[in-house]
Amino acid sequence: LATVLLKLGSYGIIRITPMLNPASTELYYPFIMLAMWGIIMTSSICLRQTDLKSLIAYSSVSHMGLVVAATLIQTPWSLTGAMALMIAHGLTSSILFCLANTNYERTHSRTMLLARGLQLILPLMTTWWLLANLMNMALPPTINLTGELLIITSTFNWSNITIIMTGTGTLLTATYSLHMFLTTQRNKLPTNTTNMTPTQTREHLLMALHTIPMLLLLMKPELIMGPFTCHYSLMKPLECGPKN
Repeated sequence: LATVLLKLGSYGIIRITPMLNPASTELYYPFIMLAMWGIIMTSSICLRQTDLKSLIAYSSVSHMGLVVAATLIQTPWSLTGAMALMIAHGLTSSILFCLANTNYERTHSRTMLLARGLQLILPLMTTWWLLANLMNMALPPTINLTGELLIITSTFNWSNITIIMTGTGTLLTATYSLHMFLTTQRNKLPTNTTNMTPTQTREHLLMALHTIPMLLLLMKPELIMGPFTCHYSLMKPLECGPKN
């Protein structure tokens, strides 16, 4: 769902919107603001989640709000950032769901309060949890940072008011990501977690195959951004944004 279906829908928007220009550019404005507002609302929902997989799923919807806003603005920077963020979030959400599944296999519960304190039993898996949450917050040196910076810059150039909404969304993303990490890995170990199996090599290999591409793509971002930017460089951008 988070890795394939959401990205196919976003790519469909990228392919369809150039066909609607220039008559319908003014119709994009309400949808852009709706996408920005959706980032704040879904991030707020994440703060109230007790189910680990539900939190990760709502997090995916929140990140897709940035992608939708970027695709509707239709500038080379915004489309490049949308493409980078789609690929980056596809890897990030996948590793988060993999980590949630490893917790469920051992605790048989998706409730975060019943699967807390795992750092004491699975310390190496805690390292993967930390890296995954840092990638979800778009911290360097991951391709998430590049995508979000391009999108935030494009939305700010489109309208200065959007910096408030994107800033609030970024703050809420960092808040629920840290909440997810601290709740599942810290705190006192519950009494129901006994005879827990240790981590296996295949699990660490799976996490590494998610993390390494995120770091390597930042060293050569033109693999995913270069051809896409050149393809859309001739497309007419939105020349007039809303009145501030």
